[in-house]
Amino acid sequence: MKLCVQVEEWPDTTPIRISREVTVSARVVVVELVDGSYRGRGECSPYHHFGESVGSVVETLERVRGEVEAGLRREELQEMLPAGSARNVLDCALWDLEAKRTGTPVWRLAGAPEPRPLITTLTLSLDTPEAMAAAARRADGFSMLKLKLGADQDLERVAAIHTAVPDVKLVVDVNEGWTPRQLEDYLPRLAAMGVRMIEQPLTAGEDKALAEIDRMIPICADESCLSRESLPSLAGRYDMVNIKLDKTGGLTEALALAREAREADLEVMVGCMPGTSLAMAPATVVGVYARFVDLDTPLFRTRDRDHGLRYENGMVYPPTPELWG
Repeated sequence: MKLCVQVEEWPDTTPIRISREVTVSARVVVVELVDGSYRGRGECSPYHHFGESVGSVVETLERVRGEVEAGLRREELQEMLPAGSARNVLDCALWDLEAKRTGTPVWRLAGAPEPRPLITTLTLSLDTPEAMAAAARRADGFSMLKLKLGADQDLERVAAIHTAVPDVKLVVDVNEGWTPRQLEDYLPRLAAMGVRMIEQPLTAGEDKALAEIDRMIPICADESCLSRESLPSLAGRYDMVNIKLDKTGGLTEALALAREAREADLEVMVGCMPGTSLAMAPATVVGVYARFVDLDTPLFRTRDRDHGLRYENGMVYPPTPELWG
């Protein structure tokens, strides 16, 4: 088996702003595993907030090249590398390769339900209330919007969007941008505006206050939940976990996390890092377990991959075998 590693950059149509940074492109690492006439692919988006970079991921992949090319199995990979982007890109490529070798779709290999079209949120970048309301009005066909918050005037942003599109469901993503006092103050007012979920309002590691707050709106752990190892610390603080394959280290752990989270009475959200349809495709396998799905980032690229995912009327459709799985 041959391991091919490539770094790619996919520009954004417009800059994307969250509470702690602005991005203008998705820098991704792509792996292709070649076994005779069979090829399996994966994509990851290393994220500096979790101590990763494109360089560190490439270095990790080169370090395990020998084991991979000797026929590394997916089960062995889980022990060899920790959760994170490097394991994700290899794990997803191994799933794709097995699907191509056997002629069996990944969802069936994984014992998961058959993927179906999923309602996905469309993310609105952090901006002024007026600009975000205008973006909401342009989001034709989407029944659910995810609002990036975590700055002054957050309530004004939500109010402006709720007024602009009163029939659209709203969830908010704070990216660790609020204090406990702000959250307590905002909760009843956000509930009155119909907000359905709040994602990571407090800083990871400093979220004990959530256990003492009346969570009248479900609170979802993102930065506070990386893999199954995070689950014990979430009890009593969160109502939901956001599963991203770059955090879990691949589809294998993502499916296990989805099952164990539900057993722990935590609902599931499926999210993503910036990337192309190749990165989103494995997450659609997990999406069938999720209450909320946020797999929209290919819509923010100036172009997507050949055979990219189909987005239509606010829904994302399962990948074709030409793309992945």
